[in-house]
Amino acid sequence: MPHVLIVDDDEDILALLTRFLQNHGYRVSVACDGADMFAALDGPGADVIVLDVMLPDENGFDLCRRLRMVSQRPVIMLTAVSDHTDRVVGLELGADDYITKPLNARELLARIKTVLRRSRTGVAPRPGEICPVLCFGRLRLDIARRELRSENNMLVPLSAREFDLLLAFVEQPQRVLTRDTLMDLARGESHDAIDRSIDVQVSRLRRKLEDPFRSPELIRTVCNSGYILTAQVTRS
Repeated sequence: MPHVLIVDDDEDILALLTRFLQNHGYRVSVACDGADMFAALDGPGADVIVLDVMLPDENGFDLCRRLRMVSQRPVIMLTAVSDHTDRVVGLELGADDYITKPLNARELLARIKTVLRRSRTGVAPRPGEICPVLCFGRLRLDIARRELRSENNMLVPLSAREFDLLLAFVEQPQRVLTRDTLMDLARGESHDAIDRSIDVQVSRLRRKLEDPFRSPELIRTVCNSGYILTAQVTRS
């Protein structure tokens, strides 16, 4: 049973979402502030966190930043405004998705299903087939394990969204991918045609991939077109 942790100080929203998600087969825990959230994560944890931006002690952005230092659990941000700035900030901090209030419970359910599918589903090999490890630059992407490792075998932490975005690049290396194509490949049914959001995600991914003193530019911007992975990709 998937476990959802909802962090919000609005008791009506907590009650509504708890009933709705439980009726759809989810285990639900709730927290009203950051302290409650981290206390809840000390136990068995949660498969996905629904995190409100406006909270009484620390705001959701600060909590997302702190959470990303210790965990890569999927995070869906709840924001009370449709301003793109809030969405961009959330993505910069490592959120996997966002939804604006007043929220639609069925839309939230769809977003939860999407981020859970991203975080849990690798590429299943056919019988007798070994799922490949894709090598590029000084990095190795293990598709089945959904892991990125450096040349000295250190794990490079990626959110579920970042992994899917990187996979889109390495499966089509040295080919220009438009922003719309990247959003379709990396976001699936949560597609949102906001160019700036994909730019933010690519920027975050670049910072994790590149060593400015040792590596050439792995993901290059193509003016008025999109992005291209410049490295050759081999299968191991």
